[in-house]
Amino acid sequence: MLCHKILVSDANHYATHDAINPYYTGEPVDTELAKMQHKNAIRAFQSAGIDVLQVPSPVSSQDGVFTANWAVVHEKKAIIARLPETRKPEEAYAKRVLSDFGYNTVTLPDNLRFSGQGDAIILGDYVLCGQNYRSDEEALKIVAEAFGLERVQLTTVPDLDENGVPVINKTTGWADSLFFDIDLALTVIDENTIAYCKEAFLPVSQDAIAALPFRKVTVSLDEARNAFACNLVSTGKTVIMSDAAPLFKKDLEALGFDTVTVNLSEFGKSGGYVRCISLTLE
Repeated sequence: MLCHKILVSDANHYATHDAINPYYTGEPVDTELAKMQHKNAIRAFQSAGIDVLQVPSPVSSQDGVFTANWAVVHEKKAIIARLPETRKPEEAYAKRVLSDFGYNTVTLPDNLRFSGQGDAIILGDYVLCGQNYRSDEEALKIVAEAFGLERVQLTTVPDLDENGVPVINKTTGWADSLFFDIDLALTVIDENTIAYCKEAFLPVSQDAIAALPFRKVTVSLDEARNAFACNLVSTGKTVIMSDAAPLFKKDLEALGFDTVTVNLSEFGKSGGYVRCISLTLE
């Protein structure tokens, strides 16, 4: 999903009180630094020629800055997310915002989980989908059918405890993963190129990715996990990405892509980075 127009909110209410994924360590957010980093990212988007639509973040949600989880948008249709309980207020807010911008909104059944753009990556006639942690396969079937796209169902590796048992998040009651949304492990670079961290996926999903008819760039597990390297935004020519992934940056530039790097360390405290703070509209 290449980016030419995006929706962002702000970092005014961003916090890390409710630990809804493995990245939360209890370290408090430096709110002023988060605001500065967010503004720097917006400037980076604009420098790449991306049209940035800005709305206030919802007061009632610590994660309202992560607009990528509000919906997935394709051809003026927006399928609204079904989020963890602590993020529920964002659903109605996102629907209202997107409706006001002229998008035809679709609401999924209450019993389904869906992490919006975080678990639905559109490229050409495909939608690459993540499941198990924040999204249900049934929700992703609905997404693919609504958009008339071929669904490729993928699963990332679970977070395991010291005994090798999958970790259940105490806040959400859902299974946890360091790649809880697929956009932490896989991304679109241009209409013919994807980048992904092979080790972030289960073997059957590795095979499914290998079979896709796109050029593939691999990202190291270290840079994917510790630098959020895959969580980027690309126009197809310019890639806005983490400043802590030098190996991946070098690989992209060797392929002829321009790169713009940003530091979003405050947002990394809750498992989000460049793509997470932006919802692709076009």
